[in-house]
Amino acid sequence: MLLGIDIGGTTIHMGLVKGSVLVVEKTVPSFDRNWSQQQTLDYLCDKISALMCPEVERIGVGVPTLVDPAKGIAYQAANIPSWDEVPIKDVLQTRFGVPVSVNNDSNCFALGAAACQEKAHNILVGITLGTGVGVGVIVNGKLCDGSHCGVGEIGALPYLEEDFEAYCSKKFFHVRGHSPRSAAEAAESGNPEAIALYKAFGEHLGMFLSVVMYAYDPDCVVLGGGIARSYALFHESMWNTLREKYPYTRALSSLCIQAMPEEEIALVGAASL
Repeated sequence: MLLGIDIGGTTIHMGLVKGSVLVVEKTVPSFDRNWSQQQTLDYLCDKISALMCPEVERIGVGVPTLVDPAKGIAYQAANIPSWDEVPIKDVLQTRFGVPVSVNNDSNCFALGAAACQEKAHNILVGITLGTGVGVGVIVNGKLCDGSHCGVGEIGALPYLEEDFEAYCSKKFFHVRGHSPRSAAEAAESGNPEAIALYKAFGEHLGMFLSVVMYAYDPDCVVLGGGIARSYALFHESMWNTLREKYPYTRALSSLCIQAMPEEEIALVGAASL
């Protein structure tokens, strides 16, 4: 039995995984932004304790920032202010007495998404659309994460007057007075402003995907995170923009883009680290 943990800016998902099947799942609120590092670690350990059992052989943790995977240290998490340098691996191994692996949360999602594919892909890119926007890259079945899991940190690239994350995550909706869910509910009810909002989101995501195509040339892109639940509301404008901005039509003709918003995908990936 393995324990997978996906730490997000809004929620923390945890689950017991047997083989590649999630058998027990728990979701709790993420850390208060005003908490100290010690408070966040105490909270995390407390929530893990509720799922720990003698059958757990290993813990895998996905965190939303750069990571030294060998040392299990997370650095400078943008959405967790107290996490400048956090030795997660040492803390959890000392507390629970089992091996611990730590990696970027989008890498964990990509690993889980790759495991769920019916056929193997040469290059699979997993993109998490949540509090931020993250990218994980799987090449011939192997995670490509770089020295500090920074291979997919392209959400920080400059875009318009800010960066891609401002336009391809929950932030896009929040600064316009909505949550992704409220906007989706309004759009599904026929509200023209909400429909236009998701259309604009798709256009920005299409621009982001053009960068993904230039950088990685994938044959499969999997979208995860809460916003991916509303894929039907933005996929058309996303594809239209991608076709307009990325000129290599042969690559696009064979490109598979799919939405996998299920929370267990990242947990299965984290458990497999």
